[in-house]
Amino acid sequence: MMYAIIDAAGFQLKVAPGDTVKVQKLKSSGDSNVTFTKVLMVSKDDTTMVGSPYVKNASVKAEILKEDKARKVMIFKKKPRKGHKKLRGHRQPYSLVKIQDIVVGG
Repeated sequence: MMYAIIDAAGFQLKVAPGDTVKVQKLKSSGDSNVTFTKVLMVSKDDTTMVGSPYVKNASVKAEILKEDKARKVMIFKKKPRKGHKKLRGHRQPYSLVKIQDIVVGG
């Protein structure tokens, strides 16, 4: 089984070909394909390549399936005996990507 650990927008993710993962919203220029070049580790069958900090000539090719927002998270702040209350909501944007291939060397 082949898998890789990538750095996607500051988060480390373990991905394998065929996986569908949520990452921080990617800036796509109208193209539905994206390449992650910050590969921290690649494991293929019984060999493992660890980068310092990244594996040279390694990349992960993926396809952006959709861009959406996550469920709303409510933030409520209150100070006792002050009459101070604050209610805010937040929806984090994300990109749903499907991993196509892990390329090592060349």
